[in-house]
Amino acid sequence: MTPGGKLISRPRLFIMKKIIFIIILILIAGGVFFLPAIKVLSISSRKNPEQKFYSTAFYKEGFIISYTHSVNKGRVHDFYRPAKDGSLELYKTQFVSYGAGIPEAEETPGAFFTVTPDGYFIENLHRFVPRLTMAVGIIANHTLAAGRDFNGQKEYLLTAYFEPQTSIILEVKKVSLSEYIINSI
Repeated sequence: MTPGGKLISRPRLFIMKKIIFIIILILIAGGVFFLPAIKVLSISSRKNPEQKFYSTAFYKEGFIISYTHSVNKGRVHDFYRPAKDGSLELYKTQFVSYGAGIPEAEETPGAFFTVTPDGYFIENLHRFVPRLTMAVGIIANHTLAAGRDFNGQKEYLLTAYFEPQTSIILEVKKVSLSEYIINSI
């Protein structure tokens, strides 16, 4: 019945139910597509936040920032993973020789130092940062790779995505499916 007391015909009632059902489906699909629900590692320019890239693999598997050390010229691999509170944890570093800025195991209670044919490792670092800010180096040749161990997996050269000397931010974010599709690497 309508508010005026008239009966609604069955075909018209069927069409109205169909329209309401379609509207509900569109709203659900829109919500899935546009509501932030996917956890990613976001890599963005500090000065131009529109220049950004997202990775679910770097979020799920952790990530490795590799670079050439400015003093000893050897490659350094810093291993990060997302923490439960949304921060980033530096939990391990690997390097080929000591130089200025390379941490000492004694600096961090509980950390331990090992030597392997692949280099020196300091593990159990447990250094947490809400987000990591760094500059894309010219000589450092910064790369990102997904994973918990450095085994020659695909590396993403940061200068392929950002100009050298660009200040970038790495942080955990929740993004919508549409944002992820547009900005994923």
